[in-house]
Amino acid sequence: MHATGPETGKRNLSNGIDTIGLSGLQHVYYNLNEAELYEQALCRGEAVITAQGALRALTGQHTGRSAQDKYVVRDEKTGPLIWWDNNKALSPAHFDTLLSDFKAYAKGKELFVQDLIGGADESHALASRIVTEFAWHSLFIRNLLIRPERAALGGFEAELTIVDFPGFKADPERHGCSSETVIAVDLERRLVLIAGTSYAGEMKKSVFTALNYLLPERGVMPMHCSANQGPDGDTAIFFGLSGTGKTTLSADPNRTLIGDDEHGWGEDGVFNFEGGCYAKTIRLSEEAEPEIYATTQHFGTVLENVVLDENRQPDFDDGSLTENTRCAYPLHFIPNASATGRAGQPRNIIMLTADAFGVLPPIARLTPAQAMYHFLSGYTAKVAGTEKGVTEPQATFSTCFGAPFMPRHPSEYGNLLRDLIARHDVDCWLVNTGWTGGAFGTGSRMPIRATRTLLTAALDGSLAKADFRTDPHFGIAVPVSVEGVDSAILDPRSTWSDPQAYDAQARRLVDMFIDNFAKFEDHVGTDVRGAAPGMAQAAE
Repeated sequence: MHATGPETGKRNLSNGIDTIGLSGLQHVYYNLNEAELYEQALCRGEAVITAQGALRALTGQHTGRSAQDKYVVRDEKTGPLIWWDNNKALSPAHFDTLLSDFKAYAKGKELFVQDLIGGADESHALASRIVTEFAWHSLFIRNLLIRPERAALGGFEAELTIVDFPGFKADPERHGCSSETVIAVDLERRLVLIAGTSYAGEMKKSVFTALNYLLPERGVMPMHCSANQGPDGDTAIFFGLSGTGKTTLSADPNRTLIGDDEHGWGEDGVFNFEGGCYAKTIRLSEEAEPEIYATTQHFGTVLENVVLDENRQPDFDDGSLTENTRCAYPLHFIPNASATGRAGQPRNIIMLTADAFGVLPPIARLTPAQAMYHFLSGYTAKVAGTEKGVTEPQATFSTCFGAPFMPRHPSEYGNLLRDLIARHDVDCWLVNTGWTGGAFGTGSRMPIRATRTLLTAALDGSLAKADFRTDPHFGIAVPVSVEGVDSAILDPRSTWSDPQAYDAQARRLVDMFIDNFAKFEDHVGTDVRGAAPGMAQAAE
């Protein structure tokens, strides 16, 4: 090591920060604990302590991911493997220049290193070293990933390295990017460079992106989902985009939480990629979400862009900085969280959608081909008023329920999912947490009590024994009656005052699905193409 200052902290002495060429540093802090990182963040003016003891940091102009500034290095190996329609390419030469400039920027600085693990299944775990300019970033990622036993740090060998320098401003002409912000991912060198943004979530999603690239070659399905496990050991997976209820519905006091965002599914079952949670806090209340609320009162939790009053009390209703306020905490802050982050083969898969068009039933059973179709579609709908210019329901399709983090073509993930569903005889359900009795503005939100009752019946196996009808528009199997649920709600058409208007809206949504899926048709089998909405109509 050619640092001009000391290195402190538990680490592998033969695998220092100089292995990626960082040298001439003022000080390197390895694997500091929570209290030490608090001290550093406060002394450096990076954050403040809330009245309850959490650490609050602000991220400035970047209060969310910079999706347009993320690049993947295109080389001989990655060229044919990456889904370039969805990923921006960066040349190896531009990455080399950026890395060289990172090394120059680092000289004379204090840096923080955390040696962590992505993946609770040891056979598929990714040893990840995260080098940060900010102490609070070091605490954030320590909360979010899996922390090795301290004794193991002496032999830690990094397989992925992330270097996060918010103070570095990229030069578009010199570095091949489009702004001063860049997230440059070299999947072959397993090196990620982040610059020009203080938003901590970029680090977490970079680990997810790397695992999404590496695991499919091993037959392991990486998933943007939450997961929980019942008292009988039955595992459930919850896919869903923002606003569909993924976190709320998977946080069941009667079931053990495996994780709330990123998982793998392999030969030994389901495993969490993370060791923590990164939960939204806007309008968070103790009454509605007591367990998440309690974590915000905890020493060690990082609050991101949460407004504090004059007494340092968090105001979770204040979205003046951003609607994307967050808290980051280790999983063990949740009382019923899994200690291992692992569970057996799933018995049920839940695909959540908030259908603001009021067309889809509250629950439907899917065949494996239909599950692949809806997984590749990744449908939900925005409602009027959620974004500027949105005046009526707007369909949103994010393939694999997480397109921004999928480096490979969606069909690879879809085929893996279909095969795993078939191999393990998993029941798949489409659950609509959106609107009933009409579209947004006319109808009403699906009653949460009905959703929970239907979900419980799906997870305990009783719903699979119900009588089903085939939805004429989507071809999916809808239960005719379920104990404790108004049967009328199970037939969306009957809840509309004008059934013909429902039919017109349903046909409109079917057309949206078909138009969106056109780009996948050449990559899937006839069974999946036959699972498209409208096929039941065409067969009549």
